[in-house]
This record gives sequence, C-alpha cells and structure tokens, in this order.
Amino acid sequence: MGCHLSLMGRRRYPSAMSLSHPHPIDSPAVLAWYDRHARDLPWRVSPQDRRDGVRPDPYRVWLSEVMLQQTTVAAVKAYFLRFTSLWPTVANLAAAPLDAVLREWAGLGYYARARNLHACAQAVVGDHGGVFPDTAAGLQTLPGIGAYTSAAIAAICFDERVAVLDGNLDRVLARYYALDVPVREAKDELRGALQLAVPVRAGDFAQAMMDLGATICAPRAAMCLVCPLHDGCEARAEGEPTRYPIKPVKAERPVRRGHAFVMRDASGDVYLQSRPAKGLLAGMTEVPTSDWTAEPGEPDFPVTAAWQRHGEVVHIFTHFRLELEVWSAVVPPDGLVNGWWSSPDALAGEALPTLFRKVLNLAGLDQA
Repeated sequence: MGCHLSLMGRRRYPSAMSLSHPHPIDSPAVLAWYDRHARDLPWRVSPQDRRDGVRPDPYRVWLSEVMLQQTTVAAVKAYFLRFTSLWPTVANLAAAPLDAVLREWAGLGYYARARNLHACAQAVVGDHGGVFPDTAAGLQTLPGIGAYTSAAIAAICFDERVAVLDGNLDRVLARYYALDVPVREAKDELRGALQLAVPVRAGDFAQAMMDLGATICAPRAAMCLVCPLHDGCEARAEGEPTRYPIKPVKAERPVRRGHAFVMRDASGDVYLQSRPAKGLLAGMTEVPTSDWTAEPGEPDFPVTAAWQRHGEVVHIFTHFRLELEVWSAVVPPDGLVNGWWSSPDALAGEALPTLFRKVLNLAGLDQA
C-alpha cells in the first residue's frame, strides 16, 4: 500500500520524499531547543559537555538503548545505574556469568535481549579488542544490534549522519507530515525525510528529536506553542495533532492457559528450575508448569501431595495472553532432580522473570 504525506489535509505528495519537500525538518531550530532543554540522563553527555570535547561512552549508550526498548526512561534508570555499578565497562560485562546478567535483568522483560547483551559484550571484547565499531554498518555485525540501535550508537557516539527513528520520532514525524496511514506502512518514507535533516551534530540531533517526542510531542498531548517544529507541522496546522499517528487495526491477542506448581519442602524452601535454553524466557528461572495451551485442561500435578489452589495469574506477552492457575503444596524433596531448592530469603536474587514472581506472590511468597 502506498502512502502520501499530507499538507493541511489538502495537498498530497508522493511517498518518495525529496529535497523539494516544502516543509523540511528545521534541524537548527531543534538543536537550539535541545541546547536549552536537553534531559539530564545518566547515560547522556550534555550538549554543553559535548561542545567541550567530552565524548559519549559507546558502552553506556548501547546499554541504555537496549534497556530502553519497550521500556520507559523512568523504569530504566535504576537498572542502568545498577548494571554500570556492577559492570562499569564492556569487558566487565563480558566476563560476568550469564546467570548474573539475567538475574539483574529480571523485571525488564524480553530476556532474549539480556542474552544478546551478554553475547554482544563478549563479541566486542573477543572480536574488536573491547572497542565498539564506529559505524552503523559495523555495529550491525554484533549480536542483538539491529538497524535502530546501530544508528543510535553511531549517531550519538560518533556523529555519523544517519537517521535514528524510534517510537517517539515515529509520532513526531507522523504529526509533522499529518501522515494519513499507520507509521509501519511509511517507515521508509519517514526515515528518508529524517535522513535529509540530519546535521553535522548528528548525535545531539538524534537525542533532541527523542526528547521532543518524550516531552513536547507526547502520546496524549502536543504542546505545539513551545515546539521548535511548530511552523512546519501539518497536524498543528490542521488543529488536531493528537489525531496522529493513525492507529493500525489490532489483531486480537490469542489466549493460552496452563497451571503453575509452587512446591515447598518441610523447611519452607521453594523448588525452582531453569527454562529451556531456547524459546520464550529462555534460560530464566521458573517453578514447574504445565504446557501452555489454547484450551484449559485439568492440572497434571508433578508429585502427589495436598495441593492448594490460589487463583489465577494473568500475564501479557507480545503475541499472546497467558492465564496460569497457581497451585502450591508441601512435598518431600526426593525425586525432584532437574532443579534446586531455594530459601525464601534467596528468591529476590534468583533470575525469576516477572511472570513467575507473580506466581510466587500469589502463592504467598514475598520476594522483597
């Protein structure tokens, strides 16, 4: 499906953007705004420090970008500070046990990212002498680094003049051009338009546009009067900027169902095991569960015991909704050979994803 970028709801321009577009992004205005209003973030070098010659640390920028995928700045700050306290350099992270990395990642979700994070650190150390490649193309050769992350690191750290298009910028550009189709149908056109505006200060420009989307051109509000792109914004001219971006039609999320079994021994220790090395939540820690299926089934308890039902945990994954019935019992430790017993005091340090922390909470186990 082709798309057009509209001007005040009347004129239309073909999806192939060019330098002749009547409303290019005003990068000098964006940078002037950023120089005054840049957010203070623990992984960021301020525009003033950047002018004074301070270079962004690719390790810290990379780590923050991986953490920020699908997660808010507010949620990431504590994780970032803890990671960089434990592993101040990419070499430290590469040398860390994967289980420790997964344990610290617990709560951020998308655990494949944590495994790729560890693999990427090892590749930087083992294949690049501990130095990140300085181009987007070179960065994409590393595990877990795709088009967006490579562009962000290359622009922010090395001022490569490459377009950095994230969710915030999707919204800003969809409004700026009053995009009349969902963003996912016009990614190439938006990236092309943004690429034309990238200035010499590519890193500051990328971060300025991110800040603009996070603070001024926000999802539910658009503070157009203080926006540096006010004059050229077609959605502002139409008078209804929050109409954009156009939302795609959402497919109904399927539901899977199953049972989770919390087993404790006579001393109160909890039986845990590792999930398979591949697949959803790979390598993370769990309590035993049944298969997760479309139709509900009766529990097939792992051992014979006086099982108690606690209710249901609901957890939303990207592609499905999971409903788990939670059961607990005191069981003899004999015969359980695929996992280990963890004391309640040690649960906070286990690599338990949010789903299984919910399960344990419902079963009456506090992991604080």
